[in-house]
Amino acid sequence: MLKAIILDNQAVTRNLLGSVLTTGGHEVVGDANTNSSNLARMVKLQPQIVCVDIGEANGEGLALLDSLRKELPKALIFLVSSKIDAATIQSAQQHGVSGFIVKPFNSVAVLNSIRNTILRIAKQQKTKVEQSQDE
Repeated sequence: MLKAIILDNQAVTRNLLGSVLTTGGHEVVGDANTNSSNLARMVKLQPQIVCVDIGEANGEGLALLDSLRKELPKALIFLVSSKIDAATIQSAQQHGVSGFIVKPFNSVAVLNSIRNTILRIAKQQKTKVEQSQDE
């Protein structure tokens, strides 16, 4: 069971995503809107998964991703959005996003996205370890 936090400005969205994560076996340890005081409070919870809706992928939203990455370097950050296009994906990945969750939520798709991201990162780390042992 991984600890998760949800950062979204819509309470209904936080509640729905929280239910999906809990049903999928994750522990939702906190949720809040995306203002900076809540961010500091959420960081103290040391989650392994962060689900965040940054709104528009502009300077302010991308700065939030940078802050999350800095404060939670080991956490998997999932961008939650209703519009995920190629430019958004590329920009988000450059700012430390590990995976994506598309609104409106489909519980199977959300849990598969998290699972597949964890497996992909574990495989990448295993490959790095094997390569370093070969050197």
